[in-house]
Amino acid sequence: MTDTPEDIVLRLTDVVKTFPGVRALDGVQLEVRAGEVHCLLGQNGAGKSTLIKVLSGAHTPDSGEILWQGQPADFSSPQAAMKAGIATIYQELDLVDGLSVAENMYLGHEPNNGGFVARRTMRRGAAEILQRLGHPEIPAGREVGKLPAAAKQIVSMGRALSREARLLIMDEPSAVLAHDEVQNLFRMVRGLTAQGIAVIYISHRLEEIREIGDRVTVLKDGRTTAANLDAKTTPNRELVSRMTGRTIEYVFPERPAAAPAQDGAPLLRVEGLSLAGRFSDVSLNVHSGEIVGITGLVGSGRSEVLETIYGARTATTGRVELDGKPLRRGSVNAAVRAGIGMAPEERKSQALLLAEPIYRNVTLAGFARFAKVGFTDAGRERVEAEKITQGLDLRPSDVRRPVRTLSGGNQQKVVVGRWLLGGTRLLLLDEPTRGVDVGARAELYQVIRRLADEGVGVLLVSSEVPEVLGLSDRVLVMREGRVVREAPAAELDEDTVLDLVMAGSLLDGADLAGTAPEGTAA
Repeated sequence: MTDTPEDIVLRLTDVVKTFPGVRALDGVQLEVRAGEVHCLLGQNGAGKSTLIKVLSGAHTPDSGEILWQGQPADFSSPQAAMKAGIATIYQELDLVDGLSVAENMYLGHEPNNGGFVARRTMRRGAAEILQRLGHPEIPAGREVGKLPAAAKQIVSMGRALSREARLLIMDEPSAVLAHDEVQNLFRMVRGLTAQGIAVIYISHRLEEIREIGDRVTVLKDGRTTAANLDAKTTPNRELVSRMTGRTIEYVFPERPAAAPAQDGAPLLRVEGLSLAGRFSDVSLNVHSGEIVGITGLVGSGRSEVLETIYGARTATTGRVELDGKPLRRGSVNAAVRAGIGMAPEERKSQALLLAEPIYRNVTLAGFARFAKVGFTDAGRERVEAEKITQGLDLRPSDVRRPVRTLSGGNQQKVVVGRWLLGGTRLLLLDEPTRGVDVGARAELYQVIRRLADEGVGVLLVSSEVPEVLGLSDRVLVMREGRVVREAPAAELDEDTVLDLVMAGSLLDGADLAGTAPEGTAA
């Protein structure tokens, strides 16, 4: 069927954007129809973020044509893009925690009455939008900082509707959501497209693309490598190949022919570990050279188990031993001294000094060894960091660059590399590939497997079941704070694991208007 001009709300032709030394967009083509979910795929560095900023008015393209609702458009500022009807929901939500739901929705275009903000009108409008989104239970007057992640996502969508957006750009919207919350997000997206609103949906999760998308455009190295593919029927192999130039068979490294020996004493022994209100009676072992995966829904206690082993949380009961020696509860220093390292889920806020150079981030855990009489030996730091980053195939390789300039996958390599420098014997990984593209994931998987082959024990948490099954030697499944199954990864499949994690705990009716979860201990 041929599209009529009114069907196409956005068309980009040969769009180019260059920064000093970098051609971020190199002739991008994109076409988005009214009432569709158009998925945008590509590795980190493919140009997705730059394209979003061009459409949202943060960047001006150097050349090319943008047609908005059939007319040439010049989104010279974010205000111009919003006025035209384009709204963007970024992965890191730009809400103001201290303001109410209504104040966030109407921030920058508050209704006024005689020069004063018409607060009653604003609250009424916010309530109507929440009703339209199917979530009238979220109070328009509630402070946004007291809402959980799923409710904040809804507020961001409400902000877009308050401006009568015709195109909504969603950047990794499911990254912090549990399975049931993702389904709720999809329900709202379908409700918006039924009203004729177009959605550009960006995600690294191919199963989401398949479920929510209508068509797919793929970017690689700033170019459009595929356009208008059918999201439901295009094989994963083709999508991955368009993004990376590699086929999907090479994503997971091959397991060693002989499984790590488990007849001797384990490297890590956890017995009867409990944390009140989070998880209870968790017991597990990790042997040298073994990768053990933990999976379960968000809120099942999986991340808290890692944080408690690491000493970032203080166990209520139970025992943690490394090489048969008990670890002091609630002491990160004791864990690090014993040889335990951790890469947390929120690497930007919890693990990296974004303004500091790569080498300083790599040497952070062993910083004392580079200090002399109050001064640091930066030259020695760089040399030691380069030894680590070369083995990790870090790109770009210049360790003097600020770590914030790296892609998500390369930032994660820096976090892992920090612990390699410190001679870590047990590595704890929480969502190791969150926000990382397919190509960089494959590289991280190779790094993790190589560490295990060299004798490092690895305990990882991931919400992506295929990742846990494909990378781990052994798997623990958690539900509602307890381990409900432990088995070799080869004996499990995705359907079995999903049945285990969701049985009786779909969290239907979760209180989206409730308070946010307690923050992670530092």
